[in-house]
Amino acid sequence: MLRGMSDNVSSGLMLVVSGPAGSGKTTVCDRMLATYDSLGRVITSTSRDPRPGEVDGVDYYFFPPETFRQMIANGEFYEHAEVHGQGRYYGSLKREIDAKISAGIDLLLNVDVQGAATYRLAAQNSDALRGRVVTVFIQITPEQVRERLATRQSDDEAEIERRIQTAVKELTEAPHYDHVIASGTKEEDFARLQAIYEAEKAARA
Repeated sequence: MLRGMSDNVSSGLMLVVSGPAGSGKTTVCDRMLATYDSLGRVITSTSRDPRPGEVDGVDYYFFPPETFRQMIANGEFYEHAEVHGQGRYYGSLKREIDAKISAGIDLLLNVDVQGAATYRLAAQNSDALRGRVVTVFIQITPEQVRERLATRQSDDEAEIERRIQTAVKELTEAPHYDHVIASGTKEEDFARLQAIYEAEKAARA
């Protein structure tokens, strides 16, 4: 745990972070996890086969596709999606999240706006999550999206345009979040997310 953070917290919180492509949300989330021992990640479930070196229950929870589909039917996931077709599913188990939150473990999730909306709804209906979900949107302009993606030099112009159009739609969701960070430098964004996390923790201490 980072020095100065209180460990006298009876229940955990879920910090849900979203932002358009180029917002730097993955970088800032990875840094948060590296900085705070009090923050953990949700282990995602998947129906794909393990890759070399991946460990069940550490990297992912691995389930056969037919088992995964039955778990979906049973309502065992807070959110799930079929990615790239061919029965390749990913999802976040309710029991995985509920157990950690109830044990006082904080969780950090890097999700898209649809995922954030799912957790906002879950927080209204789940005793385990009620009052414990904090949503943060990292806001950048379409011009910043273009500039940052162009700097990466990993996407062609058509892909950059597609991502800009997606960003424009995602930006309309910002008012639904508990906190909005107007993106600046990586250091500024990290400091702002730190401040939000520490303030939310203090409010629950």
